Amino acid sequence: MVQGGYKYHQYQVVGRHVPTEKEPEPTIYRMKLWATDAVRAKSKFWYFLAKLRKVKKANGQILAINEIFERNPTTVKNYGIWVRYQSRTGYHNAYKEYRDTTLNGAVEQMYQEMGSRHRVRSPCIQIIKTATITAAQCKRAATQQLHDSKISFPLARKVLRPSSRKYRTTFKAVRPNVAIY
Repeated sequence: MVQGGYKYHQYQVVGRHVPTEKEPEPTIYRMKLWATDAVRAKSKFWYFLAKLRKVKKANGQILAINEIFERNPTTVKNYGIWVRYQSRTGYHNAYKEYRDTTLNGAVEQMYQEMGSRHRVRSPCIQIIKTATITAAQCKRAATQQLHDSKISFPLARKVLRPSSRKYRTTFKAVRPNVAIY
């Protein structure tokens, strides 16, 4: 089982132009990106490399591809994600903040939010940069409201429990009402 069971995983892809007589040691390029699997990560790597540098898949080679895992996936952290996305009106830059235990979880939240709020499909989203940010660096109210040390959440439905063991029964005369009001 993969860590967290997320759809998108972070990959590090290392590639270069095929060595030639003219250039026996071509420049090596490394890219960190999110994809559903290693094959799609390689595809994204060549897509971005063709846009940024004069290297195509036809005359390039992949040196390594590794999945990157979170160092401590049990502590909650604040993540900042810089995104470029294509909407119906053109291309836009955006900065998003999320609280999650892993960066993959934050990226998953970002894809869900972009799809729901902006109707942006996942192929139209390009992640420019991600960073773990401190509480002081957070700008968005949605993440700042969770930094309160005395934060408390209301009980949606108070469950009445028997006062002692003698009032507890295995079989109830009335079916339980589990509606949340």
